Amino acid sequence: MEAALNAKPEAKLSGSNPKNILPPWAQWSVNIVFILYSLLCIIPIVLLVMVSFSSEDAVLREGYKFIPSQFDTSAYDFLFEDFRQVARSYGITITVTVVGTVLSMVMVAMYAYPISRRDFPHAKFFTFIVFFTMLFGGGLVPWYLVYVQLLHLKDTLWVLIMPLLIPAFWVLVTRTFFATSVPSAVLESARIDGAGEIRIFFQIVMPLSLPVLATVALFQTITYWNDWFLSLVFITKNENVSIQYLMYKTMQNVQYLAQNSQAMQALQQAGAYIRFPAETMRMAMAVVGIGPIVLAYPFFQKYFIKGLTVGAVKG
Repeated sequence: MEAALNAKPEAKLSGSNPKNILPPWAQWSVNIVFILYSLLCIIPIVLLVMVSFSSEDAVLREGYKFIPSQFDTSAYDFLFEDFRQVARSYGITITVTVVGTVLSMVMVAMYAYPISRRDFPHAKFFTFIVFFTMLFGGGLVPWYLVYVQLLHLKDTLWVLIMPLLIPAFWVLVTRTFFATSVPSAVLESARIDGAGEIRIFFQIVMPLSLPVLATVALFQTITYWNDWFLSLVFITKNENVSIQYLMYKTMQNVQYLAQNSQAMQALQQAGAYIRFPAETMRMAMAVVGIGPIVLAYPFFQKYFIKGLTVGAVKG
């Protein structure tokens, strides 16, 4: 009798909330599905790298292969022929990505925090302004004139940062996170202790909001790194172009030379004609473009899901 009484709580504890416990076959099924999904994401990247180290003739003759039949680095040799320009464009992209991501994270948080406060009388007005920009835009020409003629930012690094600085979507997501996940009692107690709004924001709100801030930082990092359109529109000097636009420009030049018979004849007469590694160079450009940004995701991974769901689902 005593043994039965003693065993009851343990049985209840081990069998508590059985709806959240999956049977072993279901757990294995879920693991297998995610393993297959991960392989589907990784295998194309591996193929991309392998093709970039293949010979152009082998690719045209045999197609894409995971194991190159003829190892060749001519695509990278052609791509890095002007190494100084490539290195400079890499430096510009890294600088713009780091500075833009940090400033964007801070500016988004500084805009979202006041409109998340119930005691802010103009919260609805400023929320409407940021939401309005998601639905309507002024158009390409006014947008261009603002940065070129009004702000005089043409051919500067700031013109690669400012247009992407405050995305409206992430302002609303961050506002929802502040409104639902930052306890108002903590803010009230800090105010009673004599803390000002700036101190409350930077010492209390920002540390409590690491999940959503890391999520914003991750997406803004990808946005800044992949951007090439701003360089196309605002940059006319080669020394200020981003790595993505440099790769795009190189590919366009190769396609033009490959399709222009007169240009090819001129190169042949000058003795400078070499078969352009068009297919393998596309892969090499992708490897050069995605290489560093792939390493950024693990630093934000633990905050990614929590920040995205808490900031979006509860709103």
